[in-house]
Amino acid sequence: MRDARRTDLVLLLVAIVWGSSYLSAKTATAALPVLVVLFARYAISAIACLALVASRGTSRRWTPHELRAGALLGVTQAAVLVLETYGVAHTSAANAGLIISLTIVLTPLLDRTGGHGRLPLTFFAAAGLCVLAVAFLLSDTRLHTVRIGDLLMLAAAAVRAGHVALVGRLSVGRTLRPLHLTAVQTLVGSALFLAPAAANLGTLAHSDAMTWAQLVYLALFCGLFAFLAQTWAVQRTSASRASLLMGTEPVWAVAIGVGLGDERLTVLAALGATLMIAGTYWGQAIERAHRTLIAADPPHDAHHSGAAAEPVHAQDGPVVAPPGHKLTKT
Repeated sequence: MRDARRTDLVLLLVAIVWGSSYLSAKTATAALPVLVVLFARYAISAIACLALVASRGTSRRWTPHELRAGALLGVTQAAVLVLETYGVAHTSAANAGLIISLTIVLTPLLDRTGGHGRLPLTFFAAAGLCVLAVAFLLSDTRLHTVRIGDLLMLAAAAVRAGHVALVGRLSVGRTLRPLHLTAVQTLVGSALFLAPAAANLGTLAHSDAMTWAQLVYLALFCGLFAFLAQTWAVQRTSASRASLLMGTEPVWAVAIGVGLGDERLTVLAALGATLMIAGTYWGQAIERAHRTLIAADPPHDAHHSGAAAEPVHAQDGPVVAPPGHKLTKT
């Protein structure tokens, strides 16, 4: 039970950090081209991640599966971020944080690691409650005319759902060390964005301290910490449950927008936030009970196929946090 609560806390922290990322990304893309922001975000993450891997001494070698999985997940994660960053550049930070939460509905449709057999219908009722919450939140933002940024965020939600499910699928029956996996992901992302951003990299030299602070925050907290935490947590739970907990992201986006931005919390926004939290924890309880039941009485075909009923835990021990940041959850 303690391990389950710790995993839930890590996923909730990921939601909080990502909820704050839209305002940071909106600010950064107002000062720099989108592709430069993406390259800088990945490059800073890669440098920090490789430094952490080097500090671990004898555990620096990557396994072939970690390299293959990291390369594939690096591409899917880069696709999520390019859609999100262009999306937030062409819509409001609030809309971006709200629309991406549709991931919670899409992930269970793709997830096959939460247990053999379909999730109970009540799980989808809980997800439906979260969708209703998003509807309240979106109506509060007066999203009557769909903008290109909103369409990009919808695409990002679909790709992120596939990415989260893929993390879970690649982890079944395998050992994937989050730090090593993230190092490959960030290197792949840096390589993908280097050439497209090369022509405008000179703008970084003229950026002010606030812009650099936003880039570092996006890289180390919204990038490195979130990548590590998500990979670590999904290996210890299912992608469906992970997506539900991270589905509180729009609530944090609204809270941060009210606390640090110019947005105001209206009655509809408060109602949407309440429904989102209720739906998230209801769905979490349903999924946990379903996964526990399957683990206690696995399907007959699982005994013969050798398929693991649960994702395999990483063997790399506690994940080391970026300098100056406590990552005690792992």
